[in-house]
Amino acid sequence: MTDAEILAEFRSAGALLEGHFILSSGLRSPRYLQCARVLMNPMRAGRLASTLAARLPEALRQEISAVISPAMGGIIIGQEVARALNVDAMFMERPTGTFELRRGFSVNPGQKILMVEDVVTTGLSSRETISAIEKAGGKVVAAASLVDRSNGKAQFDVPFFPLLKLDVPTYAADKLPPELAAIPAVKPGSRAKPA
Repeated sequence: MTDAEILAEFRSAGALLEGHFILSSGLRSPRYLQCARVLMNPMRAGRLASTLAARLPEALRQEISAVISPAMGGIIIGQEVARALNVDAMFMERPTGTFELRRGFSVNPGQKILMVEDVVTTGLSSRETISAIEKAGGKVVAAASLVDRSNGKAQFDVPFFPLLKLDVPTYAADKLPPELAAIPAVKPGSRAKPA
């Protein structure tokens, strides 16, 4: 799939939104990708995940023995990427504010893991997930996401493979351009953060 075809999938699902959005990081943006909408159709989710998995280098694909994603946003894309790679899928939760494996999920010492996220903005959730996987004994060999909207700023200690790079400006709440400040802010994500 080309970038234009991937964006067409988002548009046809009503997942590319325009307005004033409060991101999970607390930053503000005039555009928001609601990955839950693009992933709600299993056939579309499978197409996007298969394309993402195919973009991983062959040698890396052969190393990966499981996919782990952060809840909530990464669960569906993580499951579908795991299906495309024919490995198990697990997810991390934050019952007390810190990511951890629950529900009987575990990794073997040194097990090679692909961390999969839906959208990367600052990379915080992805870095926290990678850290939690390593704390649990796994070895993260790469990170992947449906969308990288970090404008090249998200950095990881492992190779990073986004399906789509989307450069969208972000602003601190106290540094909004007038046209964005004039629109009421909406918090569409899953992570609670004060406005």
